Parts: sequence; structure tokens; C-alpha cells
Amino acid sequence: MEIDLKSIHSPEDIKGLKLNQLTDLSAELRAKLMKKLSAHGGHAGPNLGVVEATVALHYVFNAPKDHIVFDVSHQTYVHKMLTGRIDAFLDPEKYDDVTGYTCPRESEYDLFEIGHTSTSIALAIGLAKARDLREGKENVVAFIGDASLGGGEALEGLDFAPELGSNFIVILNDNQMSIAENHGALYEHLAELRKTNGTAANNIFKALGYQYIYVEEGNDLKALIQAFEAARDADHAVLVHINTMKGAGLPVAEADKESFHYTAPFDLKTGTPLNPSDAEDYSEMFARHMLIRMRDNPKIVTLTAGTPGAFSFTPERRKAAGKQFVDVGICEQEATAVAAGLAKGGCRPVFGVMATFIQRAYDQLSQDIAINNLPAVIVDFAGSVWGIPDMTHLGFFDISLMSNIPNFVFLAPASAEEYLSMLDWAIDQTEHPVVIRTPGGPVIHSGRAVNNDFFKYDIVEDGNEIALIGAGSFFAIAEKAAELMRAKGFKPTVINPRNLSQLDCGCLDTLKDYKTVITLEDGILDGGFGQKVAAYLGNSPAKVITLGLKKEFLDRYDADEVLKANGLTPEQIAELI
Repeated sequence: MEIDLKSIHSPEDIKGLKLNQLTDLSAELRAKLMKKLSAHGGHAGPNLGVVEATVALHYVFNAPKDHIVFDVSHQTYVHKMLTGRIDAFLDPEKYDDVTGYTCPRESEYDLFEIGHTSTSIALAIGLAKARDLREGKENVVAFIGDASLGGGEALEGLDFAPELGSNFIVILNDNQMSIAENHGALYEHLAELRKTNGTAANNIFKALGYQYIYVEEGNDLKALIQAFEAARDADHAVLVHINTMKGAGLPVAEADKESFHYTAPFDLKTGTPLNPSDAEDYSEMFARHMLIRMRDNPKIVTLTAGTPGAFSFTPERRKAAGKQFVDVGICEQEATAVAAGLAKGGCRPVFGVMATFIQRAYDQLSQDIAINNLPAVIVDFAGSVWGIPDMTHLGFFDISLMSNIPNFVFLAPASAEEYLSMLDWAIDQTEHPVVIRTPGGPVIHSGRAVNNDFFKYDIVEDGNEIALIGAGSFFAIAEKAAELMRAKGFKPTVINPRNLSQLDCGCLDTLKDYKTVITLEDGILDGGFGQKVAAYLGNSPAKVITLGLKKEFLDRYDADEVLKANGLTPEQIAELI
């Protein structure tokens, strides 16, 4: 029986349905979801795998009175379909009306803006404690999966929650995958529980004080409803372990779970990308170069915290790297500390990480690496206005975050040649911890020789009165602005600073008598590179204009519009003069 999805405005609209109707509803939801995913892209595997679990969740519990917190929240598409946002999954013109994550701005059913992993249990603990203090009766549910349970914050929450002594429900969505494959002994333990249908004597959840419920058929509505009903209204901590299929219902996603964790638009039958690109890519460049370096030096180790795809380390490349590739799971704090240990042990660790995720490891950057002045290398991806435009995944705070940690050398290449030279230099030197910021936007080849003294700025054009200092990806903007200025009769000096943590005082001293010095950086101004330059030149006659991004959380933005809003187009910069 076909279900009229437009008639579903809230979970109340499904509570009167019979099991066969819920089964038909799930099929309809999955079909519409696949249609949108194939046309629009998005998190395919995580959402297709929890269609039945989400239907059962809203059938049994009474959100928003009952509080449901989704970990990472990239598996909440069906949740949105059932909570008044169905049009965004039925009408192509409204596909962008909702975000890819829970969003309180959209609905009272979404409790938090969440895009990073392993937070749901701790957030839910806070909600449960608040409920207990005001003597409330609602259920509090943390829905966690995609290897998020292995993150430190999740394990800390898992350890503490039973101490509440009150209603607290964890639903563990076990699909045997992280973004890539799982890593860590915990997942071997989950495999043992699955193998024994949840009866293994060795059960970490029981040991921690949870009532443990196992659901072998995690995509079976009847079994899910029974399990959730058994957990509902409990006066203690319960963990429901559901064995699901990531990408369920879409054969290509079931067969290639890693590629379909998140995907661009694709052909629904073949899985082939609709808009393939053969453009050069910095992450591909990094992966190829690291394989060469690791082949030539067995002490070089490439690290990831669960996101090897961020820097193009495909399963084939991971296999080729062998023991020299280490994935610690979705645990950036651990990966950063492991890098420190590797460096102390005489190896050359290179930790590839998304800029948005390295934020989670600030203490390890400062305490474990910087204070010990260990030559670990952090290669930072998507740290740019051209990075991921979702509010929860912004990467352009990284300059302020890391360039101000003592001992770190923060390098921002402006071209492919500089990128690879900086990578080699960082690996070969032993004096400093180094961050290399992978450029945003398309790959640029400068054609210029690279000076490997990265404590000196590169003066690309020597002029007078006006200086443009364009950092990293914004050096190209500085060059275009300089071209426009020359057309107006000016002769600007154009500088590629390359190092955003240590000032080249000798170079800056030559600018003290200039009329105007303009800095450009692909990051927020507060605490950024430009402010360092302005502070140094503050007592000189030169007027320093710092250009960069406003300190704010943007969401699903257009990079060109953001540049224009912040006065960062070449035309706007030239007009300043």
C-alpha cells in the first residue's frame, strides 16, 4: 500500500499505523530518500541504514517531549521526514530547505546543532540530569553509530551515564563501519556480541551497569519496536544494540559502504557520479607524495582519525602503505597524542586531518606536541572559505587556532610546488612541530622556484608605497588585485608570506615607510595573521589594512558572496587604494 507522505506532519501521524503499514511507510521513505540522494548528494549510507530504526524510534517514543539526541546527526534525514519537513525530500525545488544535520532553527524536534562525532551521550546526560533536577518524567535517548562510540567523549559518557540512576537510553547503531572500516578492540567486542546474538559472557555494557538489549535484525521494524518498548520509561540506564546494514536498500551503497558514506549526485542504478571531475586535487597530490615518501623511509607514518578519504587514502593506498598507515578511529585527540609519541620515538608522523576536526584536539596540540617541541607534522585539509560550507564543519578558524601555539610553525602554501616542498621540509626537519594548511580552491601551479627557508617571506613583485601580503589561497587574490592596481598606475609590492606563525621582521621592516600595507588571509581576522603584521607595524607610518573573514558561524554559504561581503574581491581591494 502506498503511503501519502505529504500527510505526515509529525510523529503523531504514524502512531496509529499497523506493522504492515509501518513497513510500507519505511519503503516509501527509503525510495524518496534514494531519489533525493541520487539527485542532490548527501550522507547516503548512514541514512539508508536507519530508516526502520528511525520509524520505530518515533513510533515508540514521544518526541519532542521525549528527548532524542543523534550523534554526528548525519543520519537524521528520515527523522526530518517524520517531523514536519517532508517537502524538503519530495520537492526538488525544496531540497535545500533543510540542513544535513539536526538544526534547532528548523524544528523543535532537533535539540542541538551537531556535526562532530561522539557527543550524543554527554549531551543526553546533561538533559537527563536537568530532567531529574526538575523531577520530569520524559525519556532521554542518545542515538549513536558510525563508530562514534570509539571517540573519547562517547566512552567517557558511556562510563558515567549509569551513575545517574535514572532513565537513560543509548541506542547503539552497529553497522560495522566508521566512515571507512572500524578500528579498535571495542569493535572486535561488538563483533563478538553479534556472533553470539548478544549472549557473550564478556559484555562491556553490562559491566558498566547497563541493561543490555540486542537486536540481531536491526532493519526489522517488529524487532526494533519491541526492543525500544522494552527500554522506554526504564528507571535505569539501558543500551539497545541494533545490528544494521549501512546503505540498506541501495545495492551500490551496500556493496561500497565507504564511498557511499557521503556522496555527490550519482546514478541510482550504477552508483556512477553524475558530474565526475578530472581536475587536479591537492588531496590526491598529498596521497601520492606520501606513498613515495613512506616507500623510501620506513619511519614515516601517515595518521588519520577515521577520515582517510579526506586526503585520498583509498583502501588500495592504505593497503600499499601497510603498517606505515595508522587509523586510530574517530579520535583526533588520540591521533594527535600518537603523533607526539611517534615523533618522540624517532619516527616521522604526518597526521592528515580536516581543519574542522583538529579543533577537537587543541589540548594535545599544545600540551603533547608543542610544549615538548616534537617534530610532528599536521596537514590540515578544508581549512578555507572554499572548504565545507556547513556550520558544523567550518574550517577557516584554523589559522587563529593553531598559528598562535608556541613552537608550532604554521605554513600556508600558495601553490602546488610550495605545498609539496613544505611537506618534504616538514618531514625532513627535526626542530619544530609543523602545520601545513592545504590550499583551498583549485590547484595552482606557480612556475616559480621555491625557497625552502620558510621563515622568510617570498617577495614576488618588488614595488613601492603599497604592499599586498596575500597568505596561502588568498595570494592569488593579491596577485589579481596588484594587476588591477598596476593598470591604475600604481606599483605594488606583492608578498607571499608562507609562514603565518613566525613574522619575517626583516621583510616587514622594509615596509615601515610604505603608505599602505594590505594583508589578505583565508580565515577569520580575529587572532589571525593580519593582526600579527598590524601589531608589528603599529608604530610605523605605514597604514595597515587587514582583510579576511568576519568571526561568525556561516551555514551553507556561497564562497564568492562571502568574499564580496568581506571586501575580498580583487576589484574591492584595488578600489581601497
